[in-house]
Amino acid sequence: MQPRIKRWYRTMLSLLIATTFLALLPSHTHADGGAPNLAYVSGTAQDISVIDVGLSKVIATIPTVGKPDTILLSLDGSFLYISQPEVHQVSILATYTKRIICTAHLPGKPGLLALDSSTNILYAAGSGASQVSAIDAHTCALRHVFATDSSVYGLAIATEGGGPSNTRQLWVSENDKIAVFDAQTGQSLAQIPIPGGPQYLTTPPSSTVYATTRQGSIYAIGLKTHITRQLLTGGPFGPMDYDAITGEIYVPDQKNSQLAVLSKVDPTDPKQPKQPNRTIHTPVTPESVAITNDGQLGFVALHNGTVAMLDVPARQFVSTITVGGLPHFIITGVYPPTIAKPTPPARGQEAGTSEPWWSQLPAWVSTSIFIVYLIVCLSLTVIFVILLRRILKNRQQK
Repeated sequence: MQPRIKRWYRTMLSLLIATTFLALLPSHTHADGGAPNLAYVSGTAQDISVIDVGLSKVIATIPTVGKPDTILLSLDGSFLYISQPEVHQVSILATYTKRIICTAHLPGKPGLLALDSSTNILYAAGSGASQVSAIDAHTCALRHVFATDSSVYGLAIATEGGGPSNTRQLWVSENDKIAVFDAQTGQSLAQIPIPGGPQYLTTPPSSTVYATTRQGSIYAIGLKTHITRQLLTGGPFGPMDYDAITGEIYVPDQKNSQLAVLSKVDPTDPKQPKQPNRTIHTPVTPESVAITNDGQLGFVALHNGTVAMLDVPARQFVSTITVGGLPHFIITGVYPPTIAKPTPPARGQEAGTSEPWWSQLPAWVSTSIFIVYLIVCLSLTVIFVILLRRILKNRQQK
């Protein structure tokens, strides 16, 4: 065998091995320290719009059955959790392929969601049913039902002690109080009366839970003490979010077309700061707000079908993205892994009925892999034929 042919043969064989190795690689998650890459917006003209943060523009849309309400994202960006109250269901979507993995059909109109990433449990509730459903965040299997005294107006997960090994609490806004449950055992822990009827909840990593009310107030509630303190009036207020770096709470003030920024508080402290700490004017009525994990950017859904991007440290808006419709909820996160994770079968489901990971690949990826394999195999075949002819020719000459 001539040296040049040997080199070709080795090169093509190496390429075949490398291609096989790449095709079998496990899922890869971008490690960017929690900095956001994408923002998902529900209620847009195309149901859900995906904004690339770096490009400041919509790069994809996700049509859904029924109008999506609350949307949440897994920590690694693999899964988007979508509430669809009009069709009485919650769906889990693989963000890389834009395909629905599973759907849970629930009573009432489940428009509210809360995700416990430590236990991979998704909580769903809303109007028309006096309960909160706990479903598996990978398979949509129903795990538990928490009975409530009324329809549900808000949901949140809080951790007493601040770590994953501590008590996970489910906070539920009912008609005139907040019900607190042990998320693991389902045990009722407390009933906290809230004047004006509690609504949206947010639980920053501290000892305080914040709640808006349907009559236009905001309360701070001690996570352990359950002491309540009114912080602000003059609403209505939309879904809130917090700055994980400063502990400040960002509240859409829908009456005054502004973001009210609240200082971090301890309800048990008799000395309270003046609230709000500051306000940020918005062009039109703000519907909801999302602050990124690194505390650098904020996204505000506006009543005129746009999303305003906020430079949080500079305290000013830097970009406006048109999404159409009536955007009303935003969640931010990282780029999804290149290959979606395999979904384990639901409890009681036969093993092997889940879709294999390669079936979730986009068509262009599968086609590209096939073409590379075809080229390599044809090249190896040609080389083999050439070598065989040379060997036969040498034998004839002898």
